[in-house]
Order: sequence, then C-alpha cells, then structure tokens
Amino acid sequence: MPELQQIPTLPTQPFRVDVALHELLQRPSSLPEPRPTTERKTLPNPVFPQHPELLHEVDEVDRAAHEAVLRTGRRHWPPSRILKTMRGWMFPYFQSRLLPGDFQPIIAYLFTEWKCNLDCHYCWSYNNRVKGMTEDTARRAIDWLHSTPCRVLAPTGGEPLLRPDFVHKVVYYAAKQDFWVYLATNGRLLRPGVIDRLADAGIATINFAVDAIQEKPGLPKAFEHVRENFDYLVRRQYRYGYTVFFNTNICRNNISDVKELAKIAHENGISITFHINEAPMLEQSHFKHLQENDTYIRPEDFPMVDDLLDYLIDKQRQGWKMVDSIPRLQKMKDFMRGRGEHWGCRAGQNWLIIRTDGTLAPCFPMYNAKYNWGTVENPQFNRKQLEEMKKGCEPHCFSTLGYNLAYCYSAARVMRWLFKQALRGFQGVTGSFD
Repeated sequence: MPELQQIPTLPTQPFRVDVALHELLQRPSSLPEPRPTTERKTLPNPVFPQHPELLHEVDEVDRAAHEAVLRTGRRHWPPSRILKTMRGWMFPYFQSRLLPGDFQPIIAYLFTEWKCNLDCHYCWSYNNRVKGMTEDTARRAIDWLHSTPCRVLAPTGGEPLLRPDFVHKVVYYAAKQDFWVYLATNGRLLRPGVIDRLADAGIATINFAVDAIQEKPGLPKAFEHVRENFDYLVRRQYRYGYTVFFNTNICRNNISDVKELAKIAHENGISITFHINEAPMLEQSHFKHLQENDTYIRPEDFPMVDDLLDYLIDKQRQGWKMVDSIPRLQKMKDFMRGRGEHWGCRAGQNWLIIRTDGTLAPCFPMYNAKYNWGTVENPQFNRKQLEEMKKGCEPHCFSTLGYNLAYCYSAARVMRWLFKQALRGFQGVTGSFD
C-alpha cells in the first residue's frame, strides 16, 4: 500500500482523494433534482405523553438501576426491548444477505439539518446556508426505507435539534413504523423537556458528541456546557429503555480531555467511541478552517496520540466500554501516519445518507459530491461505480460506522457473536462487536 497524504495542520490541497476521482465526483450539473410531486406529505403530530406513568422526576428506581449497571457492568433488557433491537438490526441483516440485488440497506442517516449551532474547527459537516429537510421529504424517506430491509434510522446533521419539534415528529413516526431510531447530537439543545419527548416517542440510542471538558479554541463541544443535560439523559435511560454513548474526536489539542471523557463514560456505565481527526476527503467550499487549524494532528504529535491510544486500549482491556475494538484503535496509529487500507466498505450497499433535499449519497464524506446516486424512492447506486470509487476513497477514510458494518458483514462472525450473546440471555450487549 503506497503512503497516503498525512493529516497535516496545513493541508496542501482542500481534499485528500486523488485528483481524477475528485473531478469525477464534483463534475457540475450531474446531481439529480428531487422528483416533483403534487402531493405534499406531512408527518403526524406526536401524541405526548404516550406513557404518562413514566413522566416523573428521577426516583429511587432510576438510581437503583444506575447503581446496578455500575456495579455489574450490565443492564437488564426485557424481552420486548431485545425483540425491538433484533427487528432493528438482526432481522434486516439477514434480509440483506438473502434478498437479491446489491442495494439492501440496513441503516440510513437522515440529514434533517445541514446547519449547526456550533463551529468545531475540525468539522466540515455543516453549512448554515442550507435549508433543513421538509416534512414531505422526511416522510417519503421513511416510507421508502420501510420497503427495504432498513430498520435503523439516524436523524443527524449538522445539529438536528435546531428544530426539536421536527425531530420529535421524525422519531415518533419512524418508531411507529418499527424503526430503531438513533440520534446524533452535540447535546447543547438536548434539554430535559426535549429528552422526555424523544424518549416517549421511542428513541433507541443517543450519540452524545463531546470533545473537551472545558471549551477551548476550535472545540466548543465541551462537557461543561452539557453536564446537566447529560446527567438527566443518563438517569432517564433505564426508565425508557434507550442507550447513550459518547462520541469523541481525537485532536492534537484535547489529549487529556479524551482521557477524562473516557473516565466520565466509564463512571456513568455508558460506552464511548473515538474518531481520529481527518481533513476533508472532498473539497468543501464552505469550510473555513482548512488552514492554521490547531485541531489537526501533526507528525510531531504522533507519539502523544500513540500514548493516548495505548491508554484507551489498556482501559478497554480492563473492561471500560468502547464501541471501537482494540484492533481498530491500534489501526488509528497507521491511519494518522497516512497508511490507510482497504477494509471492505459497504456504503451505498448496506448503508447510505439522505441529504436535506432528499438526494442520496453512499456516505458522509460524499455529502457534497455531485455524482448522481438518485433520490428518495429512486436510488441509483451502481455496484461497479461504487467499487471503482472505493479504490480511491476507502484508504483515505476511517469511518467508524462504515468499518463496523463491514466488519460485521460476515455470516460466520455474526453467528459466533449471536451465539455468545444468546448464552448471556442478550443482557449487557454494549461496547464493541468483539
């Protein structure tokens, strides 16, 4: 494998894939227009509360459940919750293996917003000039996905909670359609009232993104701003049955923060996932922090990041819950040095993103690509095109979701995992796939 471009403080060009691939993906006027329609669909207004008996202050039952998780490392899942998770993940997985055709999605990321309330200097995944998703697009997306094996829906952005009422409608409608709904948020707008509504609507998991303990230049996702929201969220999860995990980006200027956040996750009995900071894969014309960015990892920072990764690996071996497997954490060392690999990406086959306007793309880095992959109700993913594209982009990508799905897309591996979990009664199934 030839050396790839490193992840520098001052990138020499605004993208990391090779020029030919970049030109193909950004060729003008090839992005499709959403299919015109005379019927404008809406999302139903959520009934709230659906479960008034759960809408009360944190009590001794909640505290006892939390203490039990901290003491045993496991949560007790009732049969109804186990079945719901199987319907979200296991049944769609087997459907995707058995049904004909290359496009059999399991998970879809619904970009309800491409706006954000924060400006993290490493993040190009937002643009405050882009309009949010309409109810018509959201409902058509959910209805269309329901006709496929897909039963995991992830409202994301940007920051989806810029419109909490809209997200409440999406979660409510998707959960009624038997989707396992997973929300990604920076937590600033995840106030108690919002938590109660999302939990009552049927949210399954909340991806709580935080990068630092106290805010610092370029890293506004600080725990100090969201501590009260986090505490409320963690204590309510046992009552409603959702889960919570931290999502943390490893930068050159938050090494000690990452250790502390891993400790906070451990002390609260939740899992944590890590990303290694990356410059944009494709050019992002709206991104204003490409140059002189203190979050980017420089070659002189490699030993410091290596030590952090060794620390996290040691903690995982001690039983701390982490989404990333130990081999995955070890590979971060190679990736930040420009030594990528082909890892079997299945974007555009078993997962996809739906943009705010209803157009489709295979994965997050391709959000602003102009290649025609179709629209909601009319996907145009082509296996040969995806395979050729991935020869150029896959070694440059360290997608946690993409890697985990590819790693799990082995019947033998899945069967071994299911057998192991069945022996445990499907209790305490958190942390990495390993």
